[in-house]
Amino acid sequence: MKFLSYRLNSRPAIAVDDGDGFRGLAEGDDGYPGNLASLVEGGEKALRDAADVLRSRGAPVDPEAVEVLPPLIPGKILCVGLNYADHAAESNMAIPEYPTIFSRFASSIVAPGAPIRLPRVSKDLDYETELAVIIGKRGRYIDKADALSHVAGYAAFNDVSVRDYQLRTPQWTLGKTFDGSGPFGPVMVTADALPPGASGLAIEGRLNGQTVQKSNTRHLIFDVATLIATLSEALTLEPGDVIITGTPAGVGGARKPQLFMKDGDVFEIEIEGIGLLRNPVKADD
Repeated sequence: MKFLSYRLNSRPAIAVDDGDGFRGLAEGDDGYPGNLASLVEGGEKALRDAADVLRSRGAPVDPEAVEVLPPLIPGKILCVGLNYADHAAESNMAIPEYPTIFSRFASSIVAPGAPIRLPRVSKDLDYETELAVIIGKRGRYIDKADALSHVAGYAAFNDVSVRDYQLRTPQWTLGKTFDGSGPFGPVMVTADALPPGASGLAIEGRLNGQTVQKSNTRHLIFDVATLIATLSEALTLEPGDVIITGTPAGVGGARKPQLFMKDGDVFEIEIEGIGLLRNPVKADD
């Protein structure tokens, strides 16, 4: 199942792809099943039931004609660094033996199609093409063998980095969570519609139509199940938490000459089976 969150005449709305396009209902419509965050919290049955209602009662939705929203606003946003060997190499860093974890805040989230903000204080605005994992079931001390049962679905994420701020200290968080620096979407694809752990999916990033990153999720050093099990050793994963799994080689900061995003640029992420996340870049006033 592929779910789209959007806004219709100031009302939150949700749609599902029925194979011929999206069909949706807005808050206040008869049968509106609730937003995606509440459905994810309700579990697999809530998602299936919502899909059935949307397919039977929903009106056709053109994603190009509505205001698309992030699939949901995450609780915790847990990011993984250096999770592709080629990216570790281009960063002149050793392949990690344990996942490199940092956090983002919800204030950084950007809707599909909305502008990535180029801050006044930096020109080192870098792109990072990534797979996002949306947690659907609460858990702590999760066994790796059971980890994928805690996944509600997957989306694309641009883990935009303000490189000079990121690299000023050993702690990366500030440069990774500027306002308006985390495009997320365009849809949530439920876990049952993709290979286990979303492995084997082509993943590509394009700046102004030029391919700058190209890989496959099979090349993750720490796969989705490993990340869930490892993170749950330290904290309880809750429905709506999001794990951002890392970026492959090709980031702008590692290029010679460096290639950073600027005002007026457009960055696209395309992940096989998930879709296209596209955002322009706009300088802060």
